Amino acid sequence: MMKAEFINPFLTSMTNVLSTMAQIESRPGQPAVKKSATALGAVTGIIGMAGEQLKGSFAVSFSEPVIYAITKRMLGEEVSNVNETVTDMVGELTNMATGGAKALLAEKGFDFDMAVPVMVSGKDHKIEHSSSGPTIILPFETDYGDFFIEISFIKVS
Repeated sequence: MMKAEFINPFLTSMTNVLSTMAQIESRPGQPAVKKSATALGAVTGIIGMAGEQLKGSFAVSFSEPVIYAITKRMLGEEVSNVNETVTDMVGELTNMATGGAKALLAEKGFDFDMAVPVMVSGKDHKIEHSSSGPTIILPFETDYGDFFIEISFIKVS
């Protein structure tokens, strides 16, 4: 099982990004081991991370109502479909959440480099993690609906 010390920085960072950037409060649910590669949201950002101790990836998958609300609050733009504006927003949020988690993990002595996020959308799209380890999924509730973060890490050394 992946340790909470790896999961909590992503949870903290994602919550902080949404509350500061979009004024949206999110409430984490219970983490679970994810058994399939199918995304639970409509649009997903995935980012790979590698360092001397850890290798893995982080993904955030938003339902349409949540990402539309975030886009409206951050850009003042009304959107009603997953377009380039929405996928760009998901990429930014993925970057910001991973960057925040990276800073928190660095305080604990875990250092890694981040890749460029990749965005995937469409019904039942797949999320391919860069690690062979288990994938932990963590659901979040907002007033606009749900989103999910996924974390998959393996120790390198």
